[in-house]
Amino acid sequence: MLDHTLLGSRLVEKNLVTEEQLEMALERQRMSGGRLGYNLVTLGFIEEKDLVDFFRKTPPPPRTVEETGLPLTFIVDLINKHVVFMGEFTIPTVADSVKLPIPIVDEAMEVLRREQCIVVKGADTLTKTSYKFGMTDTGRNRAAELLNVCRYTGPAPVLLAEYSKQIELQTVMNIVIKPEHFNKAFSHLVVSDSVLNTLGPAACSGRAVFLYGPPGNGKSTIAEALGRALPGEVYVPHAFIVGGEIITVYDKSVHLPVPPTADAPPSDQRWVRVKRPTIMVGGELTMRTLDLDFNPIAKFYEAPLQVKANNGLFIIDDLGRQEMDIQTLLNRWIIPLARRMDLLTLHTGRKFAVPFDQLIVFATNIDPKQLVDMAFLRRLRYKIKIDHPSPLDYRRIFIKVCQANNVQFKEDVFEFLMDQYYKRMDVRLSACQPRDIIDHIIDEAYYHGRHPELTEEKIAMAWDNLFVA
Repeated sequence: MLDHTLLGSRLVEKNLVTEEQLEMALERQRMSGGRLGYNLVTLGFIEEKDLVDFFRKTPPPPRTVEETGLPLTFIVDLINKHVVFMGEFTIPTVADSVKLPIPIVDEAMEVLRREQCIVVKGADTLTKTSYKFGMTDTGRNRAAELLNVCRYTGPAPVLLAEYSKQIELQTVMNIVIKPEHFNKAFSHLVVSDSVLNTLGPAACSGRAVFLYGPPGNGKSTIAEALGRALPGEVYVPHAFIVGGEIITVYDKSVHLPVPPTADAPPSDQRWVRVKRPTIMVGGELTMRTLDLDFNPIAKFYEAPLQVKANNGLFIIDDLGRQEMDIQTLLNRWIIPLARRMDLLTLHTGRKFAVPFDQLIVFATNIDPKQLVDMAFLRRLRYKIKIDHPSPLDYRRIFIKVCQANNVQFKEDVFEFLMDQYYKRMDVRLSACQPRDIIDHIIDEAYYHGRHPELTEEKIAMAWDNLFVA
């Protein structure tokens, strides 16, 4: 967790505030609460823009081997494994592959040349970057030995310490969401003002959220919309290294890259600029998916879901439907939720700490009192009930679904639905039902080659398919 002392010391180090100003802000925080950054801005010691820029720090490109944090021998070995699959290659193509600056790659490739692992095969110009290299038998044999130890041939990793520092700078604890931006993220949904007015502060808090209520009323949809409401971009490393073991983090299936802007400063290419991630898991969640995934053949690791979700949103949907014991699952979160740090274990037995920095959302259809004990509920700052919609909200949802599917809304047919089915049969309104009804009408229309139309006959057909007799 980016504690007050750490944040303050970094602001002082960058000459953004003085030691005296920091002490005054900390004293105000002790008296009035709030985040340290908020108190510094309120006291006029730093502009909000400067504080936001501070938290958007771009990892600078390393200028030397020492600045990568990696031994030269590690870089040399990684390049040796890369180039064995390349045929002919140049310094720039290798640099692009390992995501390190050309001067550092040049230094490493000089070692490979001296050790007769690679040779120059030609050049287009006299500049060194145009040299075309090839592998020697010595280089291929060495690559085979290295690949037998570890088959990782991705971008160069960053150090665990650098990963932790960057995650702390990008912490969800410092997210600022304007009400207008938040409401826009939910504009495609019909959500009550009371729920929105609670979700907004919850998102800004960076604390755990517990969504509960009857099924089919939008808990999962609301949680996903919460992810779209999170502002800004963050940097995710391709991989980090700890204890000589490589752990991959960047995952194309969950991390959405953001192209650099024209005025963006140069960055360390070992990091990928992405939108704040949103990861959702449900009944398939197991304890194994929350631990490091070691590949015994490739001999490196894949980070668990909560690490991939750092600086973003982690949704545990259908809480209580997992195969594992619910108490075992909840106990797994007690320390990370309290300390905002998680402990992971390598297959060697070595344990290490990583930041646990995400807005975590638990969603369930089960009565919370039957699901979890009060001690755990106390650790969840926000507990929000997503209930059945009111008749007015149900109507708004129905109209939105019709508009989204190019189906003309008809007031008389809607009243028929409400009177003849919901009221007469005493059926509770659910937020998912308008979509289900319209989907049935669309399916039937497409089957017969007609444009979908809202009629009493089609409502009756959809209703019969919607419920079990």
